[in-house]
Order: sequence, then structure tokens, then C-alpha cells
Amino acid sequence: AVALWPKLADQLGHETEYHQRGNLRLARNAAEVPMIRAMVAEQRRIGLELSFLESNAAVCAISPEVSEMVLAASFCPSDGFADPVAATSAFAKAAQALGARIDEGVSVDGVVLKDGRATGVETSGGFVPADEIVLAAGIHTPELLVPLGLLLPLDVTVVQVVQTEPATLCFDPVFGVANADCAGRQEPDGRFRFTSGLERFSGDPAAWTEAALLPSAEAVESLRRRVGSVLPVAAATPVSRVWGGLIDLTPDHLPVIDRPIPGLVVAAGFSGHGFGIGPVTGQLAAELAMGETPSFSIEPFRLARFAGKRHDSMPLALHG
Repeated sequence: AVALWPKLADQLGHETEYHQRGNLRLARNAAEVPMIRAMVAEQRRIGLELSFLESNAAVCAISPEVSEMVLAASFCPSDGFADPVAATSAFAKAAQALGARIDEGVSVDGVVLKDGRATGVETSGGFVPADEIVLAAGIHTPELLVPLGLLLPLDVTVVQVVQTEPATLCFDPVFGVANADCAGRQEPDGRFRFTSGLERFSGDPAAWTEAALLPSAEAVESLRRRVGSVLPVAAATPVSRVWGGLIDLTPDHLPVIDRPIPGLVVAAGFSGHGFGIGPVTGQLAAELAMGETPSFSIEPFRLARFAGKRHDSMPLALHG
């Protein structure tokens, strides 16, 4: 996906607002420094270009706006960010130009099987026949798989998002912290966008509403304090919008990318990484639907890995 993102705007014919400006993962105290150092060593071992910045001065050389609280960091220059609305719209427009029809505001009520093969979907707009179905319904995927005798265990978590008013451009990379309780970036128009860590969602995942996902004033202030400890300029910029989003978290934090029964491809459980790896996920799902050999091994992502097992969640892993 990292290799695909820089080319997507040209391939799709529409802007994705992708910017490859790197990623800082920050250590805020002495206990977090060895966590970052160990993560760098492990990720370098498996081939990721990553460097360990062992002092506040080294971090500030990349981003002078970082606070004195930051003691060390990792830096991954190949990371970047894109605008979710622009990128999703770019894919939609390119698909429509190739003959795809997009129906919004239509709910899928079930997948129809005939002789062990998926043959279409029942929707609020009627039955839609299909030779191949790609089921990428996020947190709603399990409820569509259960009637087929398929199990996708998910924990549904919520992430809070704060977007500020525009500020002077001063911060290039994406940032995160060692325990993943906040992250963010400055967008090209100067707005800061930062997010909380994953928190358990107490509502009904099947009946969520935008209002139910809105963070409280106390939660927003807590998030601003966390961000302000490492990037004061972001927390000092007036807030423009807040919202929340649900994450489909699998027990091992790896997605399902598979064709578990004829006619049905499943792509779900992305555990917070769905947008970032979306370009290559779409490629793999298309190859599976077309009966082609996937370009990359999907063995770690088979749905059957969850069959007959306990589904206790692993601790969240720290990535570059």
C-alpha cells in the first residue's frame, strides 16, 4: 500500500491529497524510551526503514514544534497521510467511469446462498443478484456472516476525533505516542486533526448513530491535554469539529481477507488500518472475486483461523 499511495491520484484521475511526510512515534517519559527503541529494532529486522531518535534535539531537528517533554522517538520516512473523503471519492469516481453503479442509503439485510454458493444480497431496495460478492461492511460484517455459519469475532471500539481551525503550517509528519493514546497530523489547509486511543464502545454496534459517537466535552479536553503535552501548537488551536468512529478490532488485530465460500469475498476486521492499506486490500479482494491468484499471500488473513478457538484480544501491538 505504501508503494501504491503516491501513484493513486494519477491512476484514478482524481486527487487523493496524499502526502508522504513520515511518521514520528514519540516517547514522553523514561519508561517509553525502551518501548520505542525495541519497536525500532524489531521493525528494522523485518525490513521497515525506521530510525531511532535518541534525544529531544534529534526529534526537534525533524519537527521543531515538538515539546520538551518528548525524550526520544522513532521516525519512519515512508509513512504519509491522505484525505479520507478525497481518496474515497477518487476511487468512487474512477469506478463509476468504468461502469460501476453506486447506491447510497441502501442497507444490506442478508447474503443469499444457493447450493452452497453466494448468489446475491437482499437489500432494503430489493434482491440484487451477483456472481461474486465482496463483503466489506466493517463492524456489521459479523451479523451478515452468522446466518451463513461463518464466525468473525470482533471487538467494537470507538475513537474520538478532533479537528481544529486552520493554523499556520508548521508540522509535517504524522505523530503518535508509545502507548497509542493519541495521534494526529496537520492537514494541508492548516487544520490539526488528532485522535484518541481505542476505547470500548458501550452502545449497540448494530444501531450506532453519529450522535451516539460524539465525544463528550470532558473527553475532548482530555484528548487536547494529551496532544498538548507533545505538540502544544495543536492543542492551542481552537476546535472546529469533533466526531467519533467505530473500529472493527479482531482478536489478533489482523484483518480477514478471504473467500470462505464460493461467490463470497470477505474483507473486514481491519483494526484501525483499513484506510491505510485499502488500496492493496481492494486489489486482493478483486483478485479473489475474479478467481485469480492473489498478488500477495493471504494465509495470515484467512477467516478459518478463528474457528474453534478462544477469542481473547491480544494487547495492541506498536507499529512504526
